[in-house]
Amino acid sequence: MKTKDWFTDWFNTKYYHILYKDRNDSEAQVFMKNITEFLGLEKSSHILDLPCGKGRHSVFLNSLGYKVTGGDLSENSINAAKEYENDTLNFKVHDMRAPFNNKYNAVFNLFTSFGYFEDDKEDILILQNIKNGLTKDGFFVFDFLNAALVKANLVTEEIKTVDDITFHIKREITNGFILKHISFFADEKNYSYTERVKYLDLEKMTSYLEGIGFKIKNTFGDYNLNAFDSKNSNRLILVAK
Repeated sequence: MKTKDWFTDWFNTKYYHILYKDRNDSEAQVFMKNITEFLGLEKSSHILDLPCGKGRHSVFLNSLGYKVTGGDLSENSINAAKEYENDTLNFKVHDMRAPFNNKYNAVFNLFTSFGYFEDDKEDILILQNIKNGLTKDGFFVFDFLNAALVKANLVTEEIKTVDDITFHIKREITNGFILKHISFFADEKNYSYTERVKYLDLEKMTSYLEGIGFKIKNTFGDYNLNAFDSKNSNRLILVAK
């Protein structure tokens, strides 16, 4: 029997949201403002935020005047996000490996939400679904960690306490994956999860995207849209059409 994918369980727990509750919303908002202005997205545009988590990017994009759909595999996240729904903001449970019924003016894949799968074919299928889900002049925005920087500055062990839960975090890069092992004791139980994303640098992502007919239009290294530098940039941000 196939075991569940790691993200199916971990993203659906309350502990995932506790560990990452201090994520920087203002930074995310700066990025959304910068990228939508850079792309010249008209306010009538329909943006797909995939996967959307609890909807922090979607809600802000909607506040800028865009029609936004957020899709995520985690039912818990979608249920939380649904509180923000309105006429131009909708959330639904969606697996990125499944095709879309609509066409979007832009698809945003944000905050290192890609490269989960052992088999390259599944990651490429997701990109193909995104390509098929775009209008003729639609944009794909891809926001990932800078794998080269992560490798150069790998913090192998860390302890983080949030809401009286002590998270023990260990990191490694092995077999083409960046692994983050998280263990903690909470609610009278021991838990352990491993986050796993593929080691995807600019070269590998370029080969993925070009392989299915995307053309990379822009490459940025941070949320202020400065040029990408593999040694120093915090992010790998690609705009493709």
